[in-house]
Amino acid sequence: FDAPSNWRTGSNGDATGEVVNGVYDFTVTSNDVIVWSTSGEGDAPDGMYVIEARQVSGPLDNGYGMIFRANDETDDFYLLQISGDGFIWIGRYHAGGEEQIVPLVGDGWFESTAVKQGLDELNILRVRVEDANMIFYVNDQEVGRVTDDTFSSGEVGLLMQTFSEGGVRVQFDNFIVTPIDAIAPERY
Repeated sequence: FDAPSNWRTGSNGDATGEVVNGVYDFTVTSNDVIVWSTSGEGDAPDGMYVIEARQVSGPLDNGYGMIFRANDETDDFYLLQISGDGFIWIGRYHAGGEEQIVPLVGDGWFESTAVKQGLDELNILRVRVEDANMIFYVNDQEVGRVTDDTFSSGEVGLLMQTFSEGGVRVQFDNFIVTPIDAIAPERY
């Protein structure tokens, strides 16, 4: 976020997203909403996607993280999100017609010591994507493996979710996409 880019920024009644001082500053003011922003760079190649995230204010009962293979026209994507109080959610989302939120690891949110809890804690989220195979990491700890071919291409992006209370603010930095041919092979 240090150089000009095509990330969606702006404000609506629920959220504000803007690039300020080299970070994507994302605030969700409404209760019980999911909002996201995409890179505007087109389809990301298979590879390793990494983002640094730091919650700076608001309730810890929330969700924030990355989306990938996102389609802005149909609002489809995969996501890896964490919460400020130590939980992880891995799954896929579809908002077209009837909203569908499908967990791909466990039954939904699961607690994990991989997440650094609280305000001002830096968490690094990483996903390795190769064809239908995905491996998810939080702070260099593997937290899930999935094979799912529902979405085969799309953009990367950022996501925020609130529950009973809004006012969550997270700063994202250093979103890196490394193509699959530039990383070491992985066993599935």
